[in-house]
Amino acid sequence: MADPATTNAYLRTRVMTASPEELRLLLLEGALRFANQAKAGLESKDFEAALAGFSQCRDIVLELLTSVRPEHDPQLAERVRSLYTFMYSELVSASFDKDIPKLAKVIELLEYERETWVLLMDQVAKERGVSEPKPAADTTDAERAPLSIQA
Repeated sequence: MADPATTNAYLRTRVMTASPEELRLLLLEGALRFANQAKAGLESKDFEAALAGFSQCRDIVLELLTSVRPEHDPQLAERVRSLYTFMYSELVSASFDKDIPKLAKVIELLEYERETWVLLMDQVAKERGVSEPKPAADTTDAERAPLSIQA
């Protein structure tokens, strides 16, 4: 397993050098990782791990919700906010009820949102005529550093 200090240094560098688009992708990947941790915790009856996963995932979804800006397309921004609000309320409900199917639906929505975001990033890069390196989306789970920041 990787040294936590090295992992945190890598993550810190990755966050500090990321574009706003890449930061949003990192948030979506983190939300997915923690939602899957919550699901695994529920399945194995490790409620402490489930609670930690739910808490982290809710925090990230809340950050995604509050960072939506309506300047360019208010209608789209409102739809995206509604999606994140729905995910947040489902996470709260799934956590309270220990409801794996409800959590699985949130995971499915997060995966779809992540895929959509990656496609959007690719399209924007093409429109800008920039050959940007592929985002973390193209790395395997084994190549990704765990998303945890500890004080």
